[in-house]
Amino acid sequence: MPKSLLEQLPEIVAKGRQQAEKILESIESRHRVQLQTREIVLPARDSAEHDWVTAQARQTRRDVIAPAQGALLDPVQPGLSATPEAPWANRLIYGDNLLAMAALLAGDDTTPSLRGKVDLIYIDPPFDSKADYRTKVTLPGIELEQKPTVIEQFAYSDTWSDGTASYLAMMTPRLILMRELLADTGSIYVHLDWHVGHYVKIVLDEVFGKDNFQNDITWIRTASHNDTTGKYGRTKDSLFFYGKTTNYPFAKQYLPYSKEYIDAEWNLLPSGRYWKSENMLDPQGKMELFEFHGTPARWRTSKEKMEALWNAPQTEVPNSHGRIKLGKNGLPIKRCKITFLDELPGVPLSDVWTDISYVAGGSGQSVNYATQKPEKLIDRIIRTSCPEGGLVADFNGGSGTTAAVAEKLGRRWITTDLGKPACMIMRKRLIDQDAQPFLYQAIGDYQVEAARAMLGRDFRIGDLSQIVLSLYGALPLSPEDSPQRNLGHVTAGGSKTLVLADSPNKLTGTATLKKAIAQRDSLLGGWDRVVVLGWNFEPSIGETITALNDERLEVLVIPPDLMDRLKKKGGLEKLRGSVRFSSLQYLTIHPVERQRSGEQETLMVKLRNYVLLSPEAINLDEANRAKLQAIANAEPLALIEYWAVDPDYDGRVFRSVWQDYRGNTANDGDPLRVVTQATLTVPAKPGARRVCVRVVDVFGFEAEVVTAVAAA
Repeated sequence: MPKSLLEQLPEIVAKGRQQAEKILESIESRHRVQLQTREIVLPARDSAEHDWVTAQARQTRRDVIAPAQGALLDPVQPGLSATPEAPWANRLIYGDNLLAMAALLAGDDTTPSLRGKVDLIYIDPPFDSKADYRTKVTLPGIELEQKPTVIEQFAYSDTWSDGTASYLAMMTPRLILMRELLADTGSIYVHLDWHVGHYVKIVLDEVFGKDNFQNDITWIRTASHNDTTGKYGRTKDSLFFYGKTTNYPFAKQYLPYSKEYIDAEWNLLPSGRYWKSENMLDPQGKMELFEFHGTPARWRTSKEKMEALWNAPQTEVPNSHGRIKLGKNGLPIKRCKITFLDELPGVPLSDVWTDISYVAGGSGQSVNYATQKPEKLIDRIIRTSCPEGGLVADFNGGSGTTAAVAEKLGRRWITTDLGKPACMIMRKRLIDQDAQPFLYQAIGDYQVEAARAMLGRDFRIGDLSQIVLSLYGALPLSPEDSPQRNLGHVTAGGSKTLVLADSPNKLTGTATLKKAIAQRDSLLGGWDRVVVLGWNFEPSIGETITALNDERLEVLVIPPDLMDRLKKKGGLEKLRGSVRFSSLQYLTIHPVERQRSGEQETLMVKLRNYVLLSPEAINLDEANRAKLQAIANAEPLALIEYWAVDPDYDGRVFRSVWQDYRGNTANDGDPLRVVTQATLTVPAKPGARRVCVRVVDVFGFEAEVVTAVAAA
């Protein structure tokens, strides 16, 4: 007979602790997980504005981040830096939150470990095992339904493969790492509903300690539904509130008084102010008897405080002196202290919240994200439990409400999500609200981490290359001819093809392609063709391929979910024949125009064409794929979701100082298309400028162009 969930719980928690302990041990090793800074975002959503470099408001923001620019993570070689610790910058991180937390705990050469540094964590993890998180993509004239990426599907199916037991196994190590990140004075709010909330509460008691549990907050998120056949309508969520210790900040919040209460208890003055008089007699009769302006009594406060009320500024309350109400005889009465309603904070907030509505689809706050939470909800939590200037983290970022509210309230923030659509929504939302500069980061060497999980911590890159070659259908070359074990060959129809599987912890670019061409022409007497299989690519890879103009060279993308698929399928043989290596997507632009006027110059950047990554790599059914192909042929630039410009690209970190995205009507009136031209005004500089343009398409794929622009 299978074990019940209660019987499995001790084992689930024990295994979760072991997993978390391994991660905590690994953060001290040279193999620790790191973050790659993919973009420094300096919001500038209206192209009619001066660029941030010249606008004073943006200059102030630039000063916050400029000292750190040379010290930020090198996206090519994460962690390499000889510069001192950088000032704080908020972070939007794409990737598995377990790996993101491991990287934050480990720290790097420019950012110290955040262990014990986070003031508040709010998470809203998925809690509906039957949810179908399809992404609707609206393009001019068509609407597509994209299923989750394979990485997202695997993560989600792992979460629910054995129902609630799998969910708790997923949550336990993550909650342990969150506790490690929290300051001793930190707090955590875990947002769940009836599906798994009561089970997660038990795990939270284990991780944070039952004595540190403060509240089970009930949020009445909606009015009654129609799902009432045989049961009551489900209208609430639960927020489990814990402190890491019993010493945590808590700024008490208040609700306004009800109209019924005000009408029943308070008096209205002609000025519109409400007042009432309070009983000032000692209810227990233990205070000293003294006479106060002709009225002897045991007053509930001292004679000095009563005199202070008497001598307070006169109010408009009839028949009163200072803040003391008088009787008809002109003497103080027992209900003599005058209080005004507008001087009181309100009703102390309880653990049942009925005053916050869910985010309606047509509301101005909506970003069209299925599980979006209202800003008022997060505002209340942050104001209560995070001091001004404190650090807020949300490891299930979703629509970005936590980051957006933290930004408005002057708190620092970190948010992560596994879904690319979610990260795109968050980036756009923060740009739209004119956020302070922030980093867009990704898990460094994600494939390496996945391979370690699959093949063990001692695996070698050559082992992974051999797997890639085998799945492509190539036979390996001998160790003498391929000491790095990254070369294979395919012989078919009298044609010989050399195949190179590049390393996942480097960017495939010019050097790799030139080396591959040289090996094709010289190794073992030469080959007819060479195919380069890469995981990650240099921003200018498209231009490099065009410049090489070699018909006997082909560059393909290794599926980023390869290791997850191997794990799911149960091995190499079961996956063989089902892996597709896709062609690269790439961007082209018109020549950048540069004009100087005094101490400033203007750059005109115009998009020319965008070629989408092979549609087979996108999780669409045949009907939707045909629609996509039609729009890609007719209007390729309509596939661009977001694009940005760095006018002085240093070859390491992309600093976007101008952005546009679909839905931003500040640059034009078309919510379904980006503008195709950017005008930037920047300080003049001698010599050539190195301009980088990055685009992200509606499916989350990225492409870049780097071009040198001669002096005007």
